[in-house]
Amino acid sequence: QVPLVESGGGPVQAGGSRRLSCVASERTLSDYAMGWFRQVPGKELEFVAGISASGSRTVYGDSVKGRFTISRGNPKTTIYLQMSSLKVDDTAVYYCVVDSVSTETLSVPGTWGQGTQVTVSS
Repeated sequence: QVPLVESGGGPVQAGGSRRLSCVASERTLSDYAMGWFRQVPGKELEFVAGISASGSRTVYGDSVKGRFTISRGNPKTTIYLQMSSLKVDDTAVYYCVVDSVSTETLSVPGTWGQGTQVTVSS
């Protein structure tokens, strides 16, 4: 009954790669923009990446641009976050989210996953 389930987190060495997955249990959730936020311990949520309902448009936070890639899988109810060249500063809990309004951008996040921990060690 959990609407969004993230997986793929875990420990990784700096410079390494890891792929996060998010599965939406309800097809209608994927009719809207989806994406990822992360939260560093003791800090506010940070936008990581977003993807349109069609998968044709993506946007990234400045801190991850060029290193992370968001995509929609098959079926479209699954999204991925391919993380490369990981840094210690990427350590955070990563949350999958689906927008409640827009098909194009993360305008008003409405549904959140439980989060998956990524820990990058030097």
